[in-house]
Amino acid sequence: MRSIWKGAISFGLVTIPVKLYSATEQKDVTFHQVHREDAGRIKYRRVCAIDGQEVTYSDIAKGYELPGGEIVVLTDEDFADLPLSTSRRIDVLQFTPAEQIDPILFNKSYYLEPENTGVKPYVLLRDALERTGQVAIVKIALRQRESLATLRIRDGVFVLETMLWPDEVRQPGFEFQDEDVEVRPQELRMAESLIETMAGDFDPSEYRDEYREALQEVIEAKVAGKELVRPEAPEEAGPAVDLMAALRASVDAAKREREGAREKAPARGKAAKAAGGEGRADQAGKAGKAEEKAEKDGKKQPAKRRTRKTA
Repeated sequence: MRSIWKGAISFGLVTIPVKLYSATEQKDVTFHQVHREDAGRIKYRRVCAIDGQEVTYSDIAKGYELPGGEIVVLTDEDFADLPLSTSRRIDVLQFTPAEQIDPILFNKSYYLEPENTGVKPYVLLRDALERTGQVAIVKIALRQRESLATLRIRDGVFVLETMLWPDEVRQPGFEFQDEDVEVRPQELRMAESLIETMAGDFDPSEYRDEYREALQEVIEAKVAGKELVRPEAPEEAGPAVDLMAALRASVDAAKREREGAREKAPARGKAAKAAGGEGRADQAGKAGKAEEKAEKDGKKQPAKRRTRKTA
């Protein structure tokens, strides 16, 4: 892991230098938006709605829209005068029992690692929190935003949980809450019996993202069945508008080269089976030989898109 922030826990007269790491990550299959006909990447441009001109990042400001549709434009100077702490401190405000904090307030989790000079006070505060059963309520400024947070212990490491402010939690206001719903005692006992039957210790490793796994198998099957589309190289563009545009074009070109290398990798056995077994693999091999022969003859053979048959 790579640290994303460095600062210090301020605990009375004690300062504990620490590094901040993201404790969680989203596991998902990512896609690009492409043109259905030729698999070309879809690009978006920043265009002004009034004059239709493309706008560079340096000319973009933040605007706050009023109820009447008017826009208040804020400059960098306006933000510079705001009372946002830049001291890189995690200020301990108080200690409280963990059960008093509603989990709906929790936003994002981070690990805190002590610097070499802060290991002893880090361990001291950690052990004291574990013995007292308390969590620390702290305040921290991250990414131009000030947040309340808690410090708790997980596997011997401090976990900083940023929290929402109270006015960021919506209040439920549903009609059924005002209805007088009668629940018979025997119905309640039956529900309690069902809960007792299904009760057990929670083990997160027993669960998995079945949708993501199935989606990955579909992708692997298409790779094994050679259902691939290589987009044609776009026409050479004129001089880049700025350095950022040139760098972005270079990154896109490097990604295309890597994607081409992946297409030539050997197919996995499981994916080949999902694509239709050995028969489809033989057809894909013949198609590949035909393409190689066409290339040797100097002819360009368009890639065929094959449709995976459902079982």
